[in-house]
Amino acid sequence: MTERIVVVGAALLDAGRLLAARRSAPPELAGRWELPGGKVEQGEEPEAALVRELHEELGVEAETVERVPGEWPLRPPYVLQVWTARLRPGSTAPEPLQDHDALRWLTPAEIWDVDWLDQDVPAVRETLPKLGTASR
Repeated sequence: MTERIVVVGAALLDAGRLLAARRSAPPELAGRWELPGGKVEQGEEPEAALVRELHEELGVEAETVERVPGEWPLRPPYVLQVWTARLRPGSTAPEPLQDHDALRWLTPAEIWDVDWLDQDVPAVRETLPKLGTASR
């Protein structure tokens, strides 16, 4: 059996809004939106990986809050796990530094205005209660 590799995603919340990041690469994903994050390195805890990835990809200081229930298959052997997260006091505003060309803070009414990556849709749905809205 192949070992699974965990990819962590951040449901980064601020003032009732969720941060979406538009992929700039690879070409087959470019232009679609995702929850920012990345692969957990060997020996790294998922929460630590998420904090590291948010710093690398967005230039922010963040902290995880809680795991979003569920796990979603990506291309084997990868699986997606999502945590809610928030910016630490004094953090800079997020910027698309790596793998992204745009960011949007989405209100509950705007959640489905972007073209989410298919594998992120169930995680976004699970996050919606944290924003105080019904799922689609």
